[in-house]
Amino acid sequence: MDEFESLSHTKWTCKYHVVFIPKGRRKALYGTLRPHLGEVFRTLAQQKESRIEEGHLLADHVHMMIAIPPKYAVSQVIGYIKGKSAIHLARVYGERRRNFVGQHFWARGYFVSTVGRDEAVIRAYIKQQEQEDQRLEQLNLWR
Repeated sequence: MDEFESLSHTKWTCKYHVVFIPKGRRKALYGTLRPHLGEVFRTLAQQKESRIEEGHLLADHVHMMIAIPPKYAVSQVIGYIKGKSAIHLARVYGERRRNFVGQHFWARGYFVSTVGRDEAVIRAYIKQQEQEDQRLEQLNLWR
């Protein structure tokens, strides 16, 4: 937590927990997309001087903890990542599958929360989210 980053006149540590979903919450993140998408997100974040600290791609949503410099708005960086990754998916996978519609892969909006002092808790939550979803799905089978 004592790690601070630097800009020319600023010391900062600004980390956010972000969640967003594919349009219609379709389970499109499995298969060939899932392993490839993490590297795409990291590259796009670096282009905005940001860094993805932790991330997990689930079947129907994306969790990430991202460090964004204070000179960028969170909405600007997340919009950039979602928009450019959708264009990339359309170019790479659009020829094979017709349901990738360019810039319309991700649903509008996202969830964001500041990390603050709960960084370890949020890291654990992101890592354990897939197991928790599976556990809840199993519980729902008995209803």
